[in-house]
Amino acid sequence: MAEARGAWLPAAGAPGLRGRLIVATRVVWFSTVGTVLARRAAKRQAPGTVVICHNDALAGDVYVNHGIVLQAMRNRGGAFARVLRNPLHPFTITRDLMRYRSRRIHQVVVNLTSTDAAALQHTYGRVRPRSVVIGNGVDTDRFRPPTEQERSVARARLAIPPDQPAVLFVGHEFGRKGLPELVDAIAGLVAPVHLVVVGGTPDLIADIARHPAAKSLGARLHLLGPLADPLWVFHGADVFVLASAYEAYPLVVLEALATGLPVVATPVGPVPDLVVNGHNGQIVDRTPEAIRAGIDRVLSGDPAGLAEAARATALEHTWGAVADRYLVLLRELAQVSPPNRGNEPDGAGR
Repeated sequence: MAEARGAWLPAAGAPGLRGRLIVATRVVWFSTVGTVLARRAAKRQAPGTVVICHNDALAGDVYVNHGIVLQAMRNRGGAFARVLRNPLHPFTITRDLMRYRSRRIHQVVVNLTSTDAAALQHTYGRVRPRSVVIGNGVDTDRFRPPTEQERSVARARLAIPPDQPAVLFVGHEFGRKGLPELVDAIAGLVAPVHLVVVGGTPDLIADIARHPAAKSLGARLHLLGPLADPLWVFHGADVFVLASAYEAYPLVVLEALATGLPVVATPVGPVPDLVVNGHNGQIVDRTPEAIRAGIDRVLSGDPAGLAEAARATALEHTWGAVADRYLVLLRELAQVSPPNRGNEPDGAGR
């Protein structure tokens, strides 16, 4: 944002209407002023430079698609009303219509899953840039199963007794990611299961704390808020849950698997390709009953076997493997003189 000359804008994270207006202002600023500056920066790059971007800038030879707003609204139901309720949505939809229908902005769109590639075509019709699929990866050296001491320390910090299971949720958009449904699911379990929640704005945290089922959990609900480094929380959990309505590629699922946590998740993004029922987790519908049943099946399974299978899955998706796929694409593009040299963020985006 500083390079887009928007450092003077208020920081995101304020509660209520003011917070939403700040986010909208920052997105519009970066999408307009940031795009102009990014294209100027790209023009100054040496021939053969390949420029990559994602999200708000309408610039770059390669655009990495991290999600389709309209598809996310459709998945949650009442898409038209949801779009109208948030003035930022019509702006981003229009902006991305320009992105995908033009031949002069991007040469290639990288989708994180084949599902997203199909959703892109369904939403925007004929996509002019070439479309490819390259998923995300995980640092399996950093995200690894905890030692016994690391697990004990994490459980002590969370004040969770050794004999009581802990379910982990990590995310900022509680509604879209299914936290209310998860709270209802945990409250209906017979066993005393703890729910640890990382992320959320002050408004969202206050709202979930007032949820009727949340009150019934009492001290078993741990609302930690945003954490700069939540790795230690993974060490204290027994299962990770993401009951999202829509995801492009939730890195947190791979991070959970890498730390040996079985995953209970809805079939969004890469989940159908990563999670195998009874092997390293459960794929469930987005209802409290289905989520509860999935958690129950995982907690009643073989902990060591599930953890081993989860870790093995993550090892197939290291960042090294992902980097190799990107290098093939970028070397191919570098062999030609990009036709849209007016494209993308400065050196930070290369």
